[in-house]
Amino acid sequence: MAKATFSIGGVHPHDSKISRECAIEQLPLAPTVYISVAQHIGAPSVPCVAVGDKVKVGQVIAEPGGFVGAFIHSSVSGTVKSIAPRADLAGRASIHIEIAVEGDEWLESIDRSDTLVTAIPDDAKAIVDKIRLGGVVGLGGATFPTHVKLSPPPGSKCERVIINGCECEPYLTSDFRTLLEKGEQVVVGAALLQKAMGGVPCTIAIEENKPEAIAHIREVIGKLGYKDMDVMVMKMMYPQGGEKQLIDAVMHRQVGSGALPISVGAVVQNVATALAVYDAVQKGKPIIDNSVTVTGECFPKQANLLVRVGTPLQYIIDYLGGIPADAAKIISGGPMMGRAVANLQAATVKGTGALLFLTEKQTRRAPETNCIRCGCCADACPMGLEPFLLNKLSKAADWEACEANAAQDCIECGCCLYSCPAHIPLLDNIRVGKGFALNAIRARAAAAKAAAEAAKAAEAAKAASPVSSSEAEKSKK
Repeated sequence: MAKATFSIGGVHPHDSKISRECAIEQLPLAPTVYISVAQHIGAPSVPCVAVGDKVKVGQVIAEPGGFVGAFIHSSVSGTVKSIAPRADLAGRASIHIEIAVEGDEWLESIDRSDTLVTAIPDDAKAIVDKIRLGGVVGLGGATFPTHVKLSPPPGSKCERVIINGCECEPYLTSDFRTLLEKGEQVVVGAALLQKAMGGVPCTIAIEENKPEAIAHIREVIGKLGYKDMDVMVMKMMYPQGGEKQLIDAVMHRQVGSGALPISVGAVVQNVATALAVYDAVQKGKPIIDNSVTVTGECFPKQANLLVRVGTPLQYIIDYLGGIPADAAKIISGGPMMGRAVANLQAATVKGTGALLFLTEKQTRRAPETNCIRCGCCADACPMGLEPFLLNKLSKAADWEACEANAAQDCIECGCCLYSCPAHIPLLDNIRVGKGFALNAIRARAAAAKAAAEAAKAAEAAKAASPVSSSEAEKSKK
């Protein structure tokens, strides 16, 4: 039977799932955690604690700074030591709340028992509100606040919830382990998302290289008896877990340029997000931890760790034996879309999913040669773009042409770079052009909004004026 997949582009790197047999292990608490207030898409959250305050696990320590924002909770119990700028993994400074760990005291409202709660509340709005209060964000990489995704704009309607269990990035295995070890909770979380979206059908998409997870989730769905929920087996293809690619594979619908998935009736959530939804709604537990894969051929101890948010990266590495002598680069995430770690004193955030160790040989780029117009990059692009053209336009700083040729639609998956026989750093250059294109789009939107608000204010002032236009003319005479 043919496996489902998306219709445009894609590549097939070796999956390298060398940590797949490592069960999720609880990482011991670090002596101090540093919890960033900027760990989701949208405005940074606003601290609501002060230096010297005592906090418990699960307590709100920062509130949303806007509609597209999320609550942030303490992942530990202890004393707030500072609220100050601190460098993230790329070296950029953002506000962090430093907490010295003292014991492990949780809020009494959190249900810490292993009892599986399967009854789905009737009130969809209450489900979404609990998700919001739990600070749940997308844990597949984007960290978009989940309650916002579950609140479609007027005129939009969800027709299907898709749970992304593909985990198509090489090396990553935390989602796979979550499906095996927390499959019941994931399925209940999926049912909660179904209810929040009005009882629409739900598809749990899992790549074919995870047969144990496929079998287990099918068994769980049958046991729990939720309606209109199924497992779809996906072809091994990268980036199968990309939001737009997954919608194409499952629903055979294309999300337009600049459009949101809800425009084609889809809401996509990651496996770890579904688990977080279960925790928030059924157990009253906000996001305070996440599963992190620690892996790489040069790393002697493969692991999947349950890590409290705000744990320093160096602490995780030291727990597993330290940095191997032949490790040349550490990546946060996978090799295709992950980011190089420039600061090991940086702390984990809600969306931290992996630490990957690579050798100098694995990271060395081959010498760049001339483009031979082979079209491999265009064939591989899952967004249907022309990377060779965008590369040329970006190098020429032709930002208008970059936008006209949809550089802003690039999902930075790296398929073009992976497939280029000339070893041209296509993604590096396209990323620059994408940045300028997005800035131009945002600037126009802001200008249009300001103009509309100014016109509205002028109309209101005119309507409120006590002097009519005819009287004003007479007074001038």
